[in-house]
Amino acid sequence: MIELEGVPELIDPVMVAAFEGWNDAGDAASSAVAHLDREWKGEVFAALDAEDYYDFQVNRPTVWLDGGVRKITWPTTRLSVVRIGGDKPRDLVLVRGIEPSMRWRSFCNELLGFAHELGVEMVVVLGALLGDTPHTRPVPVSGVTSDPDLARTMDLEETRYEGPTGIVGILQEACTHAGVPAVSLWAAVPHYVSQPPNPKATMALLNRLEDLIGVRIPLGELPEDARAWQLGVDQLAAEDSEVAEYVQTLEEARDTAELPEASGEAIAREFERYLRRRDIAPGQGPGGHATESGDATYLRDTSSGRTRPPKPPKPEPGPPPGTDQGTAGRGSAEQGSAGEQSSEEDTGPEDSSED
Repeated sequence: MIELEGVPELIDPVMVAAFEGWNDAGDAASSAVAHLDREWKGEVFAALDAEDYYDFQVNRPTVWLDGGVRKITWPTTRLSVVRIGGDKPRDLVLVRGIEPSMRWRSFCNELLGFAHELGVEMVVVLGALLGDTPHTRPVPVSGVTSDPDLARTMDLEETRYEGPTGIVGILQEACTHAGVPAVSLWAAVPHYVSQPPNPKATMALLNRLEDLIGVRIPLGELPEDARAWQLGVDQLAAEDSEVAEYVQTLEEARDTAELPEASGEAIAREFERYLRRRDIAPGQGPGGHATESGDATYLRDTSSGRTRPPKPPKPEPGPPPGTDQGTAGRGSAEQGSAGEQSSEEDTGPEDSSED
């Protein structure tokens, strides 16, 4: 029985989850949830028992000093709550952790137990995959679900993926079987520059999430970081003729594939989205930050401090086309959600995923 004594009654809550590891190319998905937690000052109210789900030889604990006292931070998954202010306030339950090493069914059942106790109306799981997409173009983000009705009403893709999967796919299916509406959002990260961070992909996921749940998300320094990231990759690509030629090939393929989308209807949809992003609800403020609530007494996990990540370093181009595109423990190719961006001839978990 899950007891949440420190969490007040939530308003129209949506659970947003992301997990480091196989389904998190460029750390784009986990960075998106971390951004939400930081911008809206989330309060941690629960952490799963690390002993139950993690192999500490794979995900090792870290030792740190707190005023001269040595402390240990165990790899785990934490849940926090943020309240979004405005005329129609609502709450987000943020789930951020590491893909578990074992007992995946119990892991998902425990998260669903929290969702049930908190009255969560929908679960959105964020993921990022490696794909044949150029860094110079907008980051493709696919929204997929296993629920045909949800796919129709929310303009999502109904997943058709078959193959190896990660915790994102397992959690989505667990939600579907439990009768909880669930959606996965997948960002495609260029495989030739797959190392983290990737602020451009993180921002693309947040923009898609904003449209999906109908809230305005403050982006903070992400637009500036995304521009700096792209300029850094541009400079590195310009210094390598093979990489520059390959990027040009990807650009041409992407532009040709998207040419039919340059219709009046597509342009109108994008313009409507632009207007929605400019529309700031009264009382919410220009930044869209959550309002403080004096009666929101959340339990705090003092061991999970948050710090703003450093400015992204200039990434180095990865291997040229034709070589192994995987990265150790990073990134996946989600065939069900972005089959257009990734090959189905996957050879390892770093190149394959599913929704």
